[in-house]
Amino acid sequence: MAKKLVKVMNTAFRDGFQSCLGARVITKDFLPAVEAARAAGMDYFEFGGGARFQSLFFYCGENAFDMMDAVRQAAGPEANLQTLGRGINVVGLDSQPSDIIELHAKLFGKHGTTAIRNFDALNDVNNLVYSGQMIKKYGLRHEICITLMALPPGCNGAHDTEFYTKILDQILAAGVEFDSLCYKDATGTAIPATVYETIRQARRKLGATVHIRMHTHETVGTSVLSYRAALDAGADGIDLSMAPMSGGTSQPDIVSMWHALRGTDFELGLDIDKVLEAENVFKECMSKYELLPEGLVVEPLTLWSPMPGGALTANTQMLREVGMLDKYPRIFAKMGECVLRGGFGTSVTPVSQFYFQQAFNNFLLGDWKRIDKDYGKMVLGYFGKTPVAPDPEIVKIASRQLGLDPTTEDPRAIDDRNPNKGIAAARKMLTEAGISDLSEENLFIGATCKEQGIRFLKGEAKVSVPYKKEVARKEEGGRSAGP
Repeated sequence: MAKKLVKVMNTAFRDGFQSCLGARVITKDFLPAVEAARAAGMDYFEFGGGARFQSLFFYCGENAFDMMDAVRQAAGPEANLQTLGRGINVVGLDSQPSDIIELHAKLFGKHGTTAIRNFDALNDVNNLVYSGQMIKKYGLRHEICITLMALPPGCNGAHDTEFYTKILDQILAAGVEFDSLCYKDATGTAIPATVYETIRQARRKLGATVHIRMHTHETVGTSVLSYRAALDAGADGIDLSMAPMSGGTSQPDIVSMWHALRGTDFELGLDIDKVLEAENVFKECMSKYELLPEGLVVEPLTLWSPMPGGALTANTQMLREVGMLDKYPRIFAKMGECVLRGGFGTSVTPVSQFYFQQAFNNFLLGDWKRIDKDYGKMVLGYFGKTPVAPDPEIVKIASRQLGLDPTTEDPRAIDDRNPNKGIAAARKMLTEAGISDLSEENLFIGATCKEQGIRFLKGEAKVSVPYKKEVARKEEGGRSAGP
């Protein structure tokens, strides 16, 4: 009997960078590894979007659109290059109006993207409808997502098979056109038995032909088990990374999964010797970087304080830069309560950042003394509907501190009438900053990156990547950041 071929997406050049290095990687450093991976027979890559959009402008002194063009050239015209989109939040923490959501799909298609994975951290299907329509409008494959995690032990309400199946039913009822379905577990905490039953039910609903994928992280040490559960339940594909951007807070390594599937009814369809050759090239490419130790280890306490792999190193790097890294365990311990009282939104960007920002405030200033603006807007409904109602006490505190009433209105409708958001607002912002190039790309950069985007466009961006000290000294000479 023939083995089932598992379709692998290589996440090394996006989620790998985000999970292990806080998304701070210079384009020229990794392009040889893209070419090596293609030579090894890999043809499906995650290469942009998510934190690897803003981080290029914020920390790398590079234009994310130029990076995408360079990866497309290195990967060749036949490669399937996928990006990550955050529904109405597109590639930032804040939600966006209709014109920016459309521009996201248009520009990403222009710059080499063939597919966009589209998720909403609250699993509010309403936030996926318009973004999905725009993805299809511009000829891209739409991979719609349901986001997973396990609630802290002892807590119940949402994030079980019944909840995820309800979200799938809502997607189908909404008539959203999609090409594949991904179950995205950014914290790596989803219970493997829940993964199995959830995907088994999805396969029954969708039939045999719809492509179903599973995405997880090794953060709590159960990623390979979750992937095996997904495959046994009928999933067609999984996300894997390459060393040294694998394991720890990232996806499991291609080689690890290849080994785990030996003697089973599944195969990855890759020549493992060629994969090892590509990994050796990648290790050489990344040898100039100081890998962050917290990104390389399994942390079971994440079960109680769900921090996604893609956010952990970004947050620890920021704390490291302000001399507060030693405080991280105590801030981390505050996250669980922020989840429990905030409505059980999945801990994936942007909601994971809302949790972390609120946990930071609770640690620094005392519990609930200062509500983080974005966390407060979330519990008040300005990013959509949370899986369960937030704690009424927190809603009252947020409303009082932010001066906002709770709302059930469509966030996109709110943003569409906000004069400070959208293409016109971005054009005004760039013009007032003295920027004459009002290309669609620059308008999108302004809309999604705000002041830091303006600094980049004016040639004033600063470069801050985790190079080894001797490499950093060498790279400092003569580098300019900006367009």
